[in-house]
Amino acid sequence: MQKCALITTGGTIVSRIDPATGLAMPVLSGADLMASLKPYGDVGVVEIHDVVRVASPQISLPDWVAIHQRVQALAQRDDIAGIVVTHGTSTLEETAWFLDLAVDTPKPIVVTGAQRNASEPDFDGPRNLYNALLICRSEQARGQGVMVALNDHINAAREATKSHTLDVETFQSGEWGYLGAIVRQKVTFHRRSCRRLHVPLRAQSLPQVDIVPMYVGASGAALRAALQDGAAGIVVQAVASGHVNEALFDAVLQARQRDVPVVLSTRIPRGGTRAGYGFTGSSQLMLEHGAVLAGDLSPWKARILLMLAIQAGKAGTAQLRQLFDT
Repeated sequence: MQKCALITTGGTIVSRIDPATGLAMPVLSGADLMASLKPYGDVGVVEIHDVVRVASPQISLPDWVAIHQRVQALAQRDDIAGIVVTHGTSTLEETAWFLDLAVDTPKPIVVTGAQRNASEPDFDGPRNLYNALLICRSEQARGQGVMVALNDHINAAREATKSHTLDVETFQSGEWGYLGAIVRQKVTFHRRSCRRLHVPLRAQSLPQVDIVPMYVGASGAALRAALQDGAAGIVVQAVASGHVNEALFDAVLQARQRDVPVVLSTRIPRGGTRAGYGFTGSSQLMLEHGAVLAGDLSPWKARILLMLAIQAGKAGTAQLRQLFDT
């Protein structure tokens, strides 16, 4: 079997209960994870890289840069067939989407994790890791970009969303459906991800981009505070297909007057954004002031694309609209 690389970053999949506190903490190494696969038999040669070991809410932008550098370097090696990244599920979809955008390779990159820690009798980490290694070596997986694989299902990084805080069936692909599945150790793809995008990571740091939510009575203070704090870009988590109230609309105009990019996403899980309506705060009026629609990207995924676009020098309205429409 071809060699795969395993990158560990922490999360529940490397956690077990601390007897002193009764609370789970990320303490296991990549070698510990591989040892858990012994019941599955020969899993082939796996090169282990423990990059960071934290709970996934603690993953930082510098961690992303470090993970990207390791993944890109491994992908360039002829002896590596593909790469598996283990990660906490809280922010797994963000890291997966970041890597999908920033890493340039046809080789499979599979991000996986666990909903139950290693101290639980039904720990789901070993099966998820084993399946991820199967995908890593699948010829069908080449050119599919970064994939999220848990509970026998394969999701595209762009579409994967954590949908349940506890259920092992947590990652879903919304209205588009799974890319494929693993059944009895056989990897089968039912479709390919057509919406692929590459924005190279050129800098050693990522710009500050903040997410500002719209809700009844929103004052625009959060957006103005983000501008005051030096935000290089703003993603608005709007309502419906991209609308805000008058107060938040005024704050959006202030951002645009400062030439700060504003991307409109929505808090609605399906349907995405689109231009429409003529009331103050409508998506149509904000577009006329240079805002950009996020399409079907969630606010947190829109933020990642905006960050990468800004550091790549593609922060103009026309450039951003082209990226978000791709």
